[in-house]
Amino acid sequence: MPAARPEPFANGLNPFICFAVYSANLAFSRVYKPFLDALGLTYPQYLALVSLWAEDDQTVGQLGEKLFLESNTLTPLLKRLEALGHIERNRDPADERQVRVRLTAKGKALREQARCVPEGILEASGMKLDALHELSSQITALRERLLAADAKKPR
Repeated sequence: MPAARPEPFANGLNPFICFAVYSANLAFSRVYKPFLDALGLTYPQYLALVSLWAEDDQTVGQLGEKLFLESNTLTPLLKRLEALGHIERNRDPADERQVRVRLTAKGKALREQARCVPEGILEASGMKLDALHELSSQITALRERLLAADAKKPR
């Protein structure tokens, strides 16, 4: 006889991985806030800049894929970064349908100021760097499996 499945709601939210990730995200936001306030950035703006610091001169579509953001969410974020002087957006001369995003000198310089952010997050986590990398890999793998399962659902 197969083992009985445990009652899924007996322990409240504690066994829910989705809640663990959600509440960890809220805690991350609290830890990131003072660092990002000092840089004059929101968390999504910071992520866009991190992506551009790794690979400058991307299309809006490429950035959107990396950030898991739709164009209608990403465009206002990029307009704000442009108004702050961190990026410039221009039509791609080879394909006018594409908008390319590039760091300005100010945006490139901000990278140096932002170097303290990952160190601060690492310190706040109380974990070793290799343990955080392993956890990140596991969460990323989970995300990919969930996205694959969602893609298989009939629409």
